[in-house]
Amino acid sequence: MKKQFIKFMIIIVFFLVPIKTNAQVIGPVSYVALGDSLAAGQTPNREIDTGYSDLIAQELARNQPLAFFSKDLAFPGFTSADVLKRVQSKEAKPLLQSANVITISAGANDLLRLIRADERSGSLSFQQIPVDYSLNTVRKNMQTMLSELKKIAPKAQVYVMGYYYAYPHARDSQKGGTAEQLDLLNEILAKVAKDAGAQFVPVAPAFGDSADKVPNPGDVHPNVEGYRTMANSFFNVYAKGAMQVMKNEVPIANPLTFEEIMQAQSESTVTEDKSAVLPSSFLKVEYLALKEIKPKI
Repeated sequence: MKKQFIKFMIIIVFFLVPIKTNAQVIGPVSYVALGDSLAAGQTPNREIDTGYSDLIAQELARNQPLAFFSKDLAFPGFTSADVLKRVQSKEAKPLLQSANVITISAGANDLLRLIRADERSGSLSFQQIPVDYSLNTVRKNMQTMLSELKKIAPKAQVYVMGYYYAYPHARDSQKGGTAEQLDLLNEILAKVAKDAGAQFVPVAPAFGDSADKVPNPGDVHPNVEGYRTMANSFFNVYAKGAMQVMKNEVPIANPLTFEEIMQAQSESTVTEDKSAVLPSSFLKVEYLALKEIKPKI
């Protein structure tokens, strides 16, 4: 009888005590953003400013101790192969080893470079076979990348960011095929993340086919409202919506050109602690390669 009573009380306690179902880190957060120009915060005018990773870091700092935040491993135009190469580089290892939260934006440039978008006519076109090959390449690279991150940062919570529809200004009759390919990209990223024990962050549902978040018909990058939507999509997974970036919390715009970023990097000093050397010389080389990149994420 006594054993039955104990079992009964255990069941009651189980249902009365709230179960923590979010993936929130307990204690100080060390956040590193990996990926393409969305992780870097590229604006629709080919500048770098507040992006989703900056807004995530800001909101984390409002709610938890934030030990450090870096988006220095994120670069405009990076494909999944480029991001994988960066993860495997010896320069990135100390930073990744220190992280307990990592976000990744990778895969869109593998696809978007194959889509021909005519800004004036609103037409979109692509060839299916190269796109299929590219999506399979994304799958393989992401699998390898997540496997590498498990070795480098085994205690880090990894979040794979999804993508929004990048061509809201195209003619409606032209959107179907490209929308299907972007949906496939998101499906691949979600499956690879699940298989690797990482979290997938769906962005498209909250973003929608919204031209007000991608205001430049000749550019696929979102404005700060689009980045705020992406950050809040992250918090829907990380904290089950308990954290959200409000409109009045978005910093005042302070865009920098790539030339200004390079100048700031050249003036930065190297500290004695090599694990804290950011930005470093290898980052400057990558930014020098950005000048010809226009439509890519």
